[in-house]
Amino acid sequence: MENIIIIAIVLFIVGLAAWYVIRAKKHGRKCIGCPNGGQCSGNCSNCQPQASDE
Repeated sequence: MENIIIIAIVLFIVGLAAWYVIRAKKHGRKCIGCPNGGQCSGNCSNCQPQASDE
């Protein structure tokens, strides 16, 4: 029984995170979670994907 409750809580949290991302993209936010408070132009150093050194 405890496993079902834990799985339900984890699925709920993942669902909320997915809902937040989908909603933010529909509203046109370029950088989700950017520390610039939604005023990012999409080309700041925090928003650029980091190049891997592989």
